[in-house]
Amino acid sequence: MDLKFYQMLEFINNRLTNIERNITKIDEKLDYSLALQRNHLIRVKNGQFIDDNMILMGLPYNDLTPERAHEIYENADMDYIILDVSRAEYLQPLKLEGAVHIPFEELDHRYAEIQNKTTPIMVISETGLRSIRACELLVKKGYFNVNNISGGYQFWPASQSGSKMAAA
Repeated sequence: MDLKFYQMLEFINNRLTNIERNITKIDEKLDYSLALQRNHLIRVKNGQFIDDNMILMGLPYNDLTPERAHEIYENADMDYIILDVSRAEYLQPLKLEGAVHIPFEELDHRYAEIQNKTTPIMVISETGLRSIRACELLVKKGYFNVNNISGGYQFWPASQSGSKMAAA
């Protein structure tokens, strides 16, 4: 009798532990979803472009075409940060003037160098793959207005006269 009673108690205890784990996971997902919705609302409130897919698919960052990113980059009235997460040894003939260069491998330790979490951040890399991973990391670290430059330097529009590019 006592053995069955203890076995039943152990079974109930295990079930409660699993339920607690599931509740914790649901709570974390809910917190993430609420933060994501707040992020979208801030962008809408500030009159910023937000892609429909970003809302419908729950994407935490915006994908900008290189042309749209270049328009923003060339607009002196826009307030933004450009984050270059290319490899340290990447030899790009022209770097973006004013870009903060933090290789993706170091971003997890150096993200605090980007002090303002609400200023729009445009993230660029060699081909755009490292910038996608950087955007995901920055969102997890609490940055609200993160934008991936699709295709990276590979598709960045060629510099015209007056472009703000600097020789590497």
